Amino acid sequence: MRSISRLLRFPAVARTLVLNASNEPLSVVAARRGVVLVLRGTAECVATHDERWHAGVFEIDVPSVVRLRRYVNVPYGRSVPLSRRAVFTRDRFRCQYCGGNAENIDHVVPRVQGGQHRWDNVVAACRRCNTRKGGRTPVQAGLTLLRKPTIPGRFDWVHVAAGGAIHATWSQFV
Repeated sequence: MRSISRLLRFPAVARTLVLNASNEPLSVVAARRGVVLVLRGTAECVATHDERWHAGVFEIDVPSVVRLRRYVNVPYGRSVPLSRRAVFTRDRFRCQYCGGNAENIDHVVPRVQGGQHRWDNVVAACRRCNTRKGGRTPVQAGLTLLRKPTIPGRFDWVHVAAGGAIHATWSQFV
Protein backbone atom coordinates (compact mmCIF):
# COMPACT_ATOMS: atom_id res chain seq x y z
CA MET A 1 0.00 0.00 0.00
CA ARG A 2 2.97 2.34 0.13
CA SER A 3 2.54 2.99 -3.59
CA ILE A 4 -0.82 4.69 -2.88
CA SER A 5 0.94 7.41 -0.93
CA ARG A 6 3.37 7.97 -3.80
CA LEU A 7 0.59 8.17 -6.37
CA LEU A 8 -1.28 10.90 -4.52
CA ARG A 9 0.89 13.95 -5.11
CA PHE A 10 -1.83 16.58 -5.03
CA PRO A 11 -1.86 19.90 -3.19
CA ALA A 12 -3.47 19.52 0.24
CA VAL A 13 -5.82 22.49 -0.07
CA ALA A 14 -8.88 20.64 1.13
CA ARG A 15 -9.16 19.41 4.73
CA THR A 16 -10.75 16.24 6.07
CA LEU A 17 -12.45 15.77 9.44
CA VAL A 18 -11.51 12.44 11.03
CA LEU A 19 -14.16 10.91 13.30
CA ASN A 20 -13.72 8.15 15.83
CA ALA A 21 -15.86 5.03 15.33
CA SER A 22 -18.29 6.65 17.80
CA ASN A 23 -18.69 9.72 15.49
CA GLU A 24 -16.67 11.95 17.86
CA PRO A 25 -14.24 14.33 16.07
CA LEU A 26 -10.62 13.24 16.51
CA SER A 27 -8.63 15.48 14.20
CA VAL A 28 -8.51 17.56 11.06
CA VAL A 29 -6.04 16.36 8.44
CA ALA A 30 -5.03 17.23 4.90
CA ALA A 31 -7.38 15.74 2.31
CA ARG A 32 -4.50 13.67 0.97
CA ARG A 33 -4.23 11.92 4.36
CA GLY A 34 -8.00 11.35 4.34
CA VAL A 35 -7.74 9.67 0.94
CA VAL A 36 -4.93 7.42 2.19
CA LEU A 37 -6.99 6.41 5.26
CA VAL A 38 -9.90 5.40 2.99
CA LEU A 39 -7.72 3.55 0.46
CA ARG A 40 -5.95 1.59 3.21
CA GLY A 41 -9.29 0.55 4.69
CA THR A 42 -8.57 2.24 8.02
CA ALA A 43 -11.54 4.58 7.59
CA GLU A 44 -14.74 4.86 5.62
CA CYS A 45 -15.82 7.95 3.73
CA VAL A 46 -18.86 9.64 5.29
CA ALA A 47 -19.02 12.79 3.13
CA THR A 48 -17.04 14.16 0.19
CA HIS A 49 -15.88 17.47 -1.22
CA ASP A 50 -17.09 18.43 -4.68
CA GLU A 51 -13.96 17.20 -6.42
CA ARG A 52 -12.34 13.99 -7.63
CA TRP A 53 -8.66 13.19 -7.74
CA HIS A 54 -7.17 11.16 -10.55
CA ALA A 55 -4.12 8.99 -9.90
CA GLY A 56 -2.89 6.59 -12.53
CA VAL A 57 -5.70 4.22 -13.40
CA PHE A 58 -8.23 5.17 -10.74
CA GLU A 59 -10.26 8.12 -9.52
CA ILE A 60 -11.38 8.88 -5.99
CA ASP A 61 -13.75 11.38 -4.43
CA VAL A 62 -11.94 13.68 -2.02
CA PRO A 63 -13.31 12.91 1.45
CA SER A 64 -14.61 15.74 3.60
CA VAL A 65 -15.44 13.49 6.58
CA VAL A 66 -14.06 10.02 7.32
CA ARG A 67 -14.93 7.64 10.17
CA LEU A 68 -12.35 5.25 11.58
CA ARG A 69 -13.41 1.61 11.41
CA ARG A 70 -12.00 0.88 14.89
CA TYR A 71 -12.58 2.89 18.05
CA VAL A 72 -9.56 4.86 19.28
CA ASN A 73 -9.47 5.47 23.04
CA VAL A 74 -8.70 9.13 23.78
CA PRO A 75 -7.73 9.31 27.46
CA TYR A 76 -7.83 13.08 27.79
CA GLY A 77 -10.28 15.90 27.39
CA ARG A 78 -9.33 17.96 24.39
CA SER A 79 -9.05 21.71 24.79
CA VAL A 80 -7.98 24.57 22.55
CA PRO A 81 -4.55 25.91 23.47
CA LEU A 82 -4.42 29.69 23.82
CA SER A 83 -2.74 30.98 20.68
CA ARG A 84 -3.01 33.95 18.35
CA ARG A 85 -4.68 31.83 15.68
CA ALA A 86 -7.20 30.43 18.18
CA VAL A 87 -8.13 33.89 19.52
CA PHE A 88 -8.61 35.26 15.99
CA THR A 89 -10.77 32.26 15.09
CA ARG A 90 -12.91 32.59 18.24
CA ASP A 91 -13.41 36.32 17.59
CA ARG A 92 -14.04 35.75 13.86
CA PHE A 93 -11.03 37.90 12.88
CA ARG A 94 -12.90 41.02 14.10
CA CYS A 95 -11.81 43.70 16.56
CA GLN A 96 -13.80 43.23 19.76
CA TYR A 97 -13.90 47.00 20.33
CA CYS A 98 -14.95 48.47 16.96
CA GLY A 99 -15.79 45.45 14.76
CA GLY A 100 -13.04 46.18 12.21
CA ASN A 101 -10.43 43.72 10.94
CA ALA A 102 -8.34 42.40 13.83
CA GLU A 103 -4.57 42.58 13.62
CA ASN A 104 -3.46 42.26 17.25
CA ILE A 105 -4.14 40.41 20.45
CA ASP A 106 -5.17 42.57 23.41
CA HIS A 107 -5.38 41.81 27.12
CA VAL A 108 -8.66 43.27 28.43
CA VAL A 109 -7.08 43.84 31.83
CA PRO A 110 -3.49 44.70 30.82
CA ARG A 111 -0.69 42.55 32.15
CA VAL A 112 0.92 45.63 33.71
CA GLN A 113 -2.22 45.96 35.83
CA GLY A 114 -2.19 42.32 36.91
CA GLY A 115 -4.20 40.81 34.03
CA GLN A 116 -3.37 37.25 33.10
CA HIS A 117 -2.81 35.60 29.74
CA ARG A 118 -6.03 33.53 29.82
CA TRP A 119 -8.95 32.94 27.46
CA ASP A 120 -11.30 35.19 29.43
CA ASN A 121 -8.83 38.11 29.32
CA VAL A 122 -7.63 38.03 25.69
CA VAL A 123 -9.42 39.44 22.62
CA ALA A 124 -8.64 40.23 19.01
CA ALA A 125 -8.23 43.95 18.31
CA CYS A 126 -7.41 46.24 15.41
CA ARG A 127 -4.20 48.28 15.58
CA ARG A 128 -6.06 51.55 16.15
CA CYS A 129 -8.09 50.31 19.15
CA ASN A 130 -5.15 48.43 20.63
CA THR A 131 -2.99 51.57 20.45
CA ARG A 132 -5.78 53.75 21.83
CA LYS A 133 -6.30 51.36 24.76
CA GLY A 134 -2.60 50.98 25.55
CA GLY A 135 -1.94 49.77 29.09
CA ARG A 136 -5.39 50.74 30.36
CA THR A 137 -8.61 48.83 30.88
CA PRO A 138 -11.41 49.38 28.35
CA VAL A 139 -13.29 51.59 30.86
CA GLN A 140 -10.20 53.74 31.46
CA ALA A 141 -9.69 54.09 27.68
CA GLY A 142 -13.36 54.83 26.94
CA LEU A 143 -13.87 51.61 24.98
CA THR A 144 -16.52 48.91 25.33
CA LEU A 145 -16.24 45.26 24.39
CA LEU A 146 -18.67 44.07 21.70
CA ARG A 147 -18.52 40.55 23.16
CA LYS A 148 -17.21 39.23 26.44
CA PRO A 149 -14.24 36.88 25.88
CA THR A 150 -15.06 33.24 26.59
CA ILE A 151 -13.28 29.93 26.91
CA PRO A 152 -13.81 27.86 23.71
CA GLY A 153 -16.29 25.00 23.80
CA ARG A 154 -15.69 21.28 23.59
CA PHE A 155 -15.29 20.99 19.82
CA ASP A 156 -14.07 24.51 18.98
CA TRP A 157 -10.60 23.05 18.37
CA VAL A 158 -12.00 21.79 15.05
CA HIS A 159 -12.63 25.37 13.90
CA VAL A 160 -9.11 26.37 14.91
CA ALA A 161 -7.55 23.35 13.17
CA ALA A 162 -9.50 24.15 10.00
CA GLY A 163 -8.49 27.81 10.09
CA GLY A 164 -11.98 29.02 10.89
CA ALA A 165 -13.62 27.77 7.71
CA ILE A 166 -15.26 24.41 8.15
CA HIS A 167 -16.91 22.47 5.35
CA ALA A 168 -20.73 22.33 5.40
CA THR A 169 -20.67 18.55 5.82
CA TRP A 170 -18.86 18.91 9.17
CA SER A 171 -21.68 20.78 10.94
CA GLN A 172 -23.55 17.69 12.12
CA PHE A 173 -20.40 16.36 13.86
CA VAL A 174 -19.08 19.48 15.63
